[in-house]
Amino acid sequence: MPFKLNQDRRHRIPRQKHRVANSAAYGAALRQRGSLTVWFTDAAIGGWRTEPRTTPGRQPCYSPLAILTALTLHALFRLALRQAEGLIGSIIGLLGLELRVPDHSTLSRRAKTLAVPRPLPRRDGEAMHLLVDSTALRLCGAGEWLQEKHGTKTRRSWRTLHIGLDAGSGQIVAASLTAKEVDDGAEVGPLLNQVTGVVASFTGDGGYDQDRVYAGVAERHPDAAVIVPPRLTTMPSDTAVSAPTQRDRHLQHIAEHGRMAWQRASGYTTRARAEAAIGRFKQVVGDALRSHTDDRRATEVDVAVRALNRMVELGRPNYVRTA
Repeated sequence: MPFKLNQDRRHRIPRQKHRVANSAAYGAALRQRGSLTVWFTDAAIGGWRTEPRTTPGRQPCYSPLAILTALTLHALFRLALRQAEGLIGSIIGLLGLELRVPDHSTLSRRAKTLAVPRPLPRRDGEAMHLLVDSTALRLCGAGEWLQEKHGTKTRRSWRTLHIGLDAGSGQIVAASLTAKEVDDGAEVGPLLNQVTGVVASFTGDGGYDQDRVYAGVAERHPDAAVIVPPRLTTMPSDTAVSAPTQRDRHLQHIAEHGRMAWQRASGYTTRARAEAAIGRFKQVVGDALRSHTDDRRATEVDVAVRALNRMVELGRPNYVRTA
């Protein structure tokens, strides 16, 4: 009898509702993400040095491609700039190439003004379903060392990372780094300005339930649907009967069918992909910023986002519902 009671109280594993249809291809993509195979194309070797400048000033030695390559290794392997300098030098030596290695001071100086390429627009021309989210990234520095070494209690600092994810391709198409005091709704406009193409829907959590968010989306993409859960204290507008807004329609659906039914009907559940992208960022790149100035930190985030997008291009899982 006691064994039967304990058996009944066990947590039962829920039955799997989805499976990966392209498990072989996705497994190969995951292995390729961890591959250390490195090569330099002829175009990369030819473009390692910068083009001669025609304007007055000092002639730079390295092209943006060389700086971007070194900073990518710096971000993915979580190295200091001197260590990144040593790694890129050892790779060039093992490949037998006669290329100069950018030193750590050059990497730090060029990171301030480096323009990291943004993702290209979707080739199919379809409208994009944009998923937004934000997270905190702590700042590395003397305060963190004192906390670990001596157990001192200092006020830690951090920056807020805002991302915009294309739900179809899984690419991070917009990213910005702000101070911790900046509200999520205030950064909607800068994120939308980075998006190329038409946005069909804008999806965010309850922190984006603000009038300026609806106005910012309508200003840039008038036909886009704003899928944001209203707060519990939100009241319908004065024109809810004659000319209901998107928020009014959300409130009406929630009042009639419940909040969970609204999430399924509106497609709000896809926002979990943005949370997964942030989890991937912290797992691969880390939850801390190593640069010491805001402009270099912005470049550090852009380089990391570009690397993560490249990993997504290698392969993604294709989930199908099981019978």
